[in-house]
Amino acid sequence: MTQDGNPYDNAIAERVNGILKVEFDLYQTFGNFNEAIIAVDMAIAKYNNIRPHFSCELQTPQQNITLC
Repeated sequence: MTQDGNPYDNAIAERVNGILKVEFDLYQTFGNFNEAIIAVDMAIAKYNNIRPHFSCELQTPQQNITLC
């Protein structure tokens, strides 16, 4: 996510990438690009609408849009 490939330069993006890979099984190899797009779209929807976040007082970003 950075020019020189240093993950510490963009810790927030790296954290989100890690969550998507581990919690939503996006570390797998997909059969084609469309399968990957569908899986990523579903993971983002779950991340924003189902998964509670500590930064949102254990609500989803969608539930508490003012804190997130």
